[in-house]
Amino acid sequence: MNKHYHKITCQNPEGTHKIAYQEWGNPKNEKVLICVHGLTRNSQDFDDLAQVLKQDYRVICPDIVGRGKSDYLINPNYYGIPLYVADLLTLINHLQLTSIDWLGTSMGGLIGMSIACIENTPIKRLILNDVGAYIPATAIQRIGEYLCQKQPIFDNFQQVKEYVKKVYSSFGNLTENQWEKLAKYSVELSDHNQYKLNYDPAISTAFQGLKSGEFQPIDLWQIWDLIHCPVLLLHGENSDLLLSETITKMQENHDNLEVKHLKNCGHAPALMSLDQINLIQTWLNS
Repeated sequence: MNKHYHKITCQNPEGTHKIAYQEWGNPKNEKVLICVHGLTRNSQDFDDLAQVLKQDYRVICPDIVGRGKSDYLINPNYYGIPLYVADLLTLINHLQLTSIDWLGTSMGGLIGMSIACIENTPIKRLILNDVGAYIPATAIQRIGEYLCQKQPIFDNFQQVKEYVKKVYSSFGNLTENQWEKLAKYSVELSDHNQYKLNYDPAISTAFQGLKSGEFQPIDLWQIWDLIHCPVLLLHGENSDLLLSETITKMQENHDNLEVKHLKNCGHAPALMSLDQINLIQTWLNS
């Protein structure tokens, strides 16, 4: 399948950078869904989902700066939620969107929450894929230690596939075809005809300098209290990032929250299986 990416220019404190996005469905459809990936992933994670939802929605899937087809930042100190939020608001404004639904996996959910809490937010409905108002320090440490490792180089695609199956084992019981897709989406060819991961290793800057035991939890309860739109919370039942006590507290603080527990996966459900895609489609059409 030939993929077509659009690009827009965004501002950062030291200049500009471009972010890429894919678009599915009828560009004139007023029902718009923006899907935003996790920390080291990219827009292609939503290919299977978008193929189904494009019947009902205009689906827009961006690559966050530093990932996929988007630019890498010259100054990595700007990698973080504030710039990602600014970039996505620039994209929403560029597309002249005033009403959208949002699906965010992990980091994509944090960006979505940060936009959904603002006054006159364009987000009318929010789907959070295995992320909530509190992230425990143990999960932050696991992510930080993984990110700060030296990025591997792969001599062949089989090595890529083995690596992806190991690193993303918590995505769920995927088929060999699905693992193949994930592996393909995770890398690009280097100048030496080897495979390298297709995200900027410098996105780890925010985690460097934090030693074992110094990782702090992320507390977003003040943001959560400002979100009033309907929310679908997808929970990988083995997740170390979205805990059951967090879900319980989120339910207490929100009148319009629906929770779905997804079996045989942790952080974060891949959203590639038909049952997971149908669950999202049913909620969006309800």
